[in-house]
Amino acid sequence: MIPILVLWAVPRSTSTAFERMMKQRGDHECVHEPFGEVWYSVGNATHPPDSHVQHRPELSYESVWGDLVAKARQGPVFMKDFPHYVTGMHDWAVAGAGPDGGDLPFLDAFNHSFLIRDPAKTLTSMYGQWTDFTLSETGFAEQRELFDLLTQRRATPPPVIDAEDLLDDPHRVTAAWCEAVGIDFKPQALEWGTSEASEHTWYESGTWHNNLAQSTTLTRQKRDYVPIDHNQLLLDAYEACLPHYQAMHSHRLTG
Repeated sequence: MIPILVLWAVPRSTSTAFERMMKQRGDHECVHEPFGEVWYSVGNATHPPDSHVQHRPELSYESVWGDLVAKARQGPVFMKDFPHYVTGMHDWAVAGAGPDGGDLPFLDAFNHSFLIRDPAKTLTSMYGQWTDFTLSETGFAEQRELFDLLTQRRATPPPVIDAEDLLDDPHRVTAAWCEAVGIDFKPQALEWGTSEASEHTWYESGTWHNNLAQSTTLTRQKRDYVPIDHNQLLLDAYEACLPHYQAMHSHRLTG
């Protein structure tokens, strides 16, 4: 089995745009937040507004895991997901065994990398569509927990890219990431055509990805969000998330 190339991100960190670049490459089957679909359809009482996530009782961590393993046995797979979506699998992820009871350790099935972003950007973006989000939905603590666990297991940090660096210089940062994860850099994949927002998510509504649908490359989108000091919800979330971002930021790839 070829290790599943994974980008562990946080919400509103340009991770779906990065996934769009991976689709453009054409050499990986791309899987969009498969554990998130479980989280929202069967494992979590809340979900983002305008997402219209449907309850799908046939979905489970076991079924998603089995599908990923089957895909990886057929060829290269790229997965983008958020670590807080796999908190329900924490025990077996740390222990090593997969949720299906098989002998393939979960963490060892992946070629891990991380995408981080300043919480002042991600949190205000979340607030723009979800004014009562909870800290459990931000993902920063879980992202750092997974990063620290992998660093301990590997004795070296997995690759980290920062969204601001990526948007400042997509060519340089993408090339550095490709080298770090062991795949060829394909600069032609940095450009693509417009699309429908619904093509980029399992949400029935694609409004969270409208800007991406109109984009043709990794670039900064127009921001019209409130400042991080707009209210206490944002300030408290920022204070909680910032130390995790800063800790990982010190390990980011610089090209």
